[in-house]
Amino acid sequence: MISYLANRDTGQPSVRRDAGTGLAWFVVGVLLWLPEIAIIWGPRPGPDPGTWSVLTLVVACAAAPLRRVQAVTGLLIATCALIAGAVWTGRTEIGTLLVFTDLLYCAVLYPSRRAARVVAASAGIVVAVLALVALITAGGRTAVLSVLNLGLVVGIPLVWGAEVRRHRDLAELERARAAEAARAAARERETAIAAERARMARDLHDVVAGRLSAIALQSEAALQPGTDPELARRVLGTIRESGVAALGEMRAMIGLLRAGDAADPPLAPGRLSELDALVDDARRAGLDVRLDDERPAGLAIPAAVELTGYRIVQESLTNAVKHAPGSTVRIRLAAGSAREPLRLEIRNGGAAGPVTDAPGARAGTGLAGLAERAGAVGGRCDAGPDGDGWAVRAVLPFDGAASAS
Repeated sequence: MISYLANRDTGQPSVRRDAGTGLAWFVVGVLLWLPEIAIIWGPRPGPDPGTWSVLTLVVACAAAPLRRVQAVTGLLIATCALIAGAVWTGRTEIGTLLVFTDLLYCAVLYPSRRAARVVAASAGIVVAVLALVALITAGGRTAVLSVLNLGLVVGIPLVWGAEVRRHRDLAELERARAAEAARAAARERETAIAAERARMARDLHDVVAGRLSAIALQSEAALQPGTDPELARRVLGTIRESGVAALGEMRAMIGLLRAGDAADPPLAPGRLSELDALVDDARRAGLDVRLDDERPAGLAIPAAVELTGYRIVQESLTNAVKHAPGSTVRIRLAAGSAREPLRLEIRNGGAAGPVTDAPGARAGTGLAGLAERAGAVGGRCDAGPDGDGWAVRAVLPFDGAASAS
């Protein structure tokens, strides 16, 4: 019990506390010599302890401070004291025996795994040799009693220490697994945050770039010397419409970032059915746009694919306004059936008017954003020169359709 109470915590070894454990064992050993208690061990009180009995108990208890820092050394000291007491006094003191079992328990629990195996194997060999000697010298009955006594004195501390060590190792393993799981969760959380930041950056680019680029280009046209007042009025009206639309989309995006803000609910995400509004904006910005929608009537497309397709067309028109003003743009949407991917092709010719460097016109992130958006839904998006113009082609699978090569 003293050993159990002294080893409940898993902190750093304390020699001072273990010295207190040795003092407690010494007090127990002295109490066991009292006649009122000693009578329990036999029909009458044994002889009073002599100098050698006290000395062996003191030596055994002096090894207690080593029970965790040098458990094997402490066990050797206690074993020598136990043997010396039996040789010099002709009897085994109960107090010395209790200290021995405590140190045997500690020698299995605290040292390295190899040292613990050596202690257990050595104890087993000693028990086997003593049992054999008892069988040869005293007969079968005495040998059986000796084995039982040795099993109690040696076997119980060994088994108890081995089980405590096994459970302690399992606890350490579980703690290591829990720590690794926490680190993995933290890594996944950081990855998710980075992905969400990238998605928000794409959305912000898509929401702002197209509208503000059109505003910058149209305002530059309105500021040209000699501009017709009626034309300037129409241009300013278009600028106002683009600005209001940009504010509405920004409000919707901010609404998505606010938790529990029901006063200003976010707008529905863009869909391919709303491409006419994008086409009208592009025409007002000076492009000649043609939209060919070859999708079957009533074809259901997931919202994520719809939004991705919408953003690809939006960014392609924005790039055409910035880099090929006045050009002819053809938008083609095709999907043979619900089992085939959605295909988008946006092709524009060369610039029909002067290319201006409007603020933010060459940020260089739009095409990368298109590829990231398409990849997020399992598709792909390619863009590159097409004759004297530019073409954007995207393949967006849905409903189990495999991405076309």
